[in-house]
Amino acid sequence: MPVRPEDNPTITMNGSVPAQGAPAAGAYPEPPRVPPAGGGWPAPGPNGAGGPQAAHLPTDLQGTDSGGSALPPDAPPPPGVPPAPAAGVRFDHPPQAAGHPVPPGSAEGHPVPPGGYAPQSDGYPAQSETYQAQQPDEYLLQAPDPRVSADPAAQAAGAGGKVCVACRAGRVDDDGYCENCGHAQPRERDHMEQESGPVAAVSDRGLRHHRNEDAFAIGSTALPDGSPASVAIVCDGVSSATRPDDASMAASKAASESLLAALPRGTHPQQAMHDAIIAASRAVNSLAAEPATAREHAPHQNAPACTIVGAVVTSGLLIVGWVGDSRAYWVPVDRSAPPARLTEDDSWAAQMVAAGLMSEAEAYADERAHAITGWLGADAYELEPHTAAFKPDRPGVVVVCTDGLWNYAEAAEELARVVPLDAAAHPLHSARVLVGHALDGGGHDNVTVALVPFPAVSQGAGSA
Repeated sequence: MPVRPEDNPTITMNGSVPAQGAPAAGAYPEPPRVPPAGGGWPAPGPNGAGGPQAAHLPTDLQGTDSGGSALPPDAPPPPGVPPAPAAGVRFDHPPQAAGHPVPPGSAEGHPVPPGGYAPQSDGYPAQSETYQAQQPDEYLLQAPDPRVSADPAAQAAGAGGKVCVACRAGRVDDDGYCENCGHAQPRERDHMEQESGPVAAVSDRGLRHHRNEDAFAIGSTALPDGSPASVAIVCDGVSSATRPDDASMAASKAASESLLAALPRGTHPQQAMHDAIIAASRAVNSLAAEPATAREHAPHQNAPACTIVGAVVTSGLLIVGWVGDSRAYWVPVDRSAPPARLTEDDSWAAQMVAAGLMSEAEAYADERAHAITGWLGADAYELEPHTAAFKPDRPGVVVVCTDGLWNYAEAAEELARVVPLDAAAHPLHSARVLVGHALDGGGHDNVTVALVPFPAVSQGAGSA
């Protein structure tokens, strides 16, 4: 797989969204300063000192052209046409910025009729009523008419659509863009939160990526003996692959459905986790044959792919399963007891450490550290689901996350210091805290975290 960049995503992103800066200085005119209402001139003294000097209007001085000759007198307006307003800017044709005058004979690409523009003292042209009357309707900005509806949001909702978050007026089309101002709307997956019984998860796009390629699925059910079981699945799409967001969503959905169906039937949780990863792999593999993948495929891309990590918690057993470099951590309620990392990465760095070629610090400092060696996808070398079973001797919480979080708290001790002390009792709040920690650290990657309290709590059994 490709080598990771400095911002530590799973695999190098193909592009970035340029930062939106403020307009350059001078791009917008400064409004004329108007003296405050009621502010009179100082009264003149006995000898006339202190009074205002005689005011001169611009019309008191005869204008000349560049050769010094007197300007011809203004032609009177045609009969029946009201005089042009003294000042103002049309909203359907924004004014040209200073230093960029409208070329003679044109107005932003449209012919200028005689008398079409009247020069103004602030340097910006104002269009006359003659031009306004001749201008075709299709050139007008399609802004909502306030006389039609005073509540554009209600109007858009009444038409079965969403209102734009930018202009708060236009309806959002099926492609996610405002029909009025063209603004792209936030995607539903940019930030997601969910609670299911005692389990909670939060996913965020982060601050650098243009979309969220992570996905999660959580749920709770009951074993055949009636005892509770909690499930959490977290997937991270491989950014250099085709449709990574679809891959992570398909994998998380298939794995959680497999677990929630197998556990009530009496399947051992570790076997159920293994089977769930196989089901997730098949779901991702099937995306490679879909027409959408063929349309997006390019020589530098490969089949849809993602990583996966999951946890199953019962009243006395903790099971984890994974492929790739998404991780699970154990954080005890009693912080005097040591936390632990429960998974081993399928990555270049982990292979170097396992082979004794590098220390862990050296390996993860290398630019190739995040190149993964195991993933779900049709182009995976070989699918090797990893599973492990634990029997904790005290209550705690399992943190299931993508590398968008653990990049900012890699060691178990570092992560435990960020997890709130009441995480087992308030998992959603704690998941928000952990995502916030990653965003505060830079948010270079998508961030997803699920929290599963141990032992499982019988709340909302059967929900998903």
